[in-house]
Amino acid sequence: MRIAILGTRGIPARYGGFETFAEELGQRLASRGHQVTVYCRQRLAQTRYLGVKLRYLPTVRHKYFDTVTHTCLSTLDLLFHRQDVALYCNAANAIFTWMPRLAGMPTALNVDGLERRRRKWNVLARGWYRLSEWLSTFCPAVAVSDARHIADYYQQQYGKPTRFIPYGAETGAVASQEILLRLGLEAGRYFLYVSRLEPENNALLVREAFERVRTDLKLALVGDAPYAREYIARVRATRDPRVVIPGAIYGQGYRELQSHCRAYIHATEVGGTHPALIEAMGRGALTLFLDTPENREVAGGAGIPFEHHNLAERLEQVLVMSAAERDEWRRRALERVREHYAWERVADAYEELLTGLTKKEH
Repeated sequence: MRIAILGTRGIPARYGGFETFAEELGQRLASRGHQVTVYCRQRLAQTRYLGVKLRYLPTVRHKYFDTVTHTCLSTLDLLFHRQDVALYCNAANAIFTWMPRLAGMPTALNVDGLERRRRKWNVLARGWYRLSEWLSTFCPAVAVSDARHIADYYQQQYGKPTRFIPYGAETGAVASQEILLRLGLEAGRYFLYVSRLEPENNALLVREAFERVRTDLKLALVGDAPYAREYIARVRATRDPRVVIPGAIYGQGYRELQSHCRAYIHATEVGGTHPALIEAMGRGALTLFLDTPENREVAGGAGIPFEHHNLAERLEQVLVMSAAERDEWRRRALERVREHYAWERVADAYEELLTGLTKKEH
């Protein structure tokens, strides 16, 4: 098949979950003989990456217009450069998914989580996401949810089913530790937090909880965000020398941090399945997670839940664990991902879905 992936910032992945999704899924579909094109916003010298064609189009660099502007232009471009099927990411792009269908190209839309609940959006943006949820139920040929909790929401709220296909992750720790040396960290002697530094991801809560814990271990707060300068400044405003805030880290450094931490802290409270949570578990990290339905679904009993008020207590609990207890939590996390969130299984499901769409609508 000729497959287009739209609605992300593009690949190589240098931002968030949808970009990693496009990279991991795109390369696997390409390796199976499909012609995959990913629409990208930031122009690089390369035109192909991991067997995937990169198509660059401009956008409006603005908090509220970046995604929809680029996806609109990508959709118009798609109408003149036909593919067999198009996979859109982000419910905010639902309004564009009917256009390729009229031109004979079936579309699927990964709706992600309930984005309108993010505190960074104003009233108009929340309204747009609410409208887009409704549009997602009929504009694309099929809507995809990566969490069963989100699938249940669409069924209960709109009476419409979605296709459940989980997010994926690699499994197994990496041995290298180069990024640890650069950041002044020691294997097994730091807590790790990774996310976009936005209010609903609770980086500030994590930092303040850690600062109440008496330990000589460190905390690595990894991440950034393009439109959250004020919040990031608050997160960085610490005098605790144990807190390391290096910004965003991708690739091998990201994998190394997950592989060698004492525990990974996942504090995101809005969205569907969060990639960083699955990825840390896939590396065999002992995982603490904010107790939301989506996070609980992913952890599946292989992680330790916490509430907003008791994270410090959970960190202390990890500090007094025996090595055998920690190893057992790590084993359970790794097995959980191998069984339910392996990328090859995710690619199988999308390949089956997209193949079925081309047969159904043609």
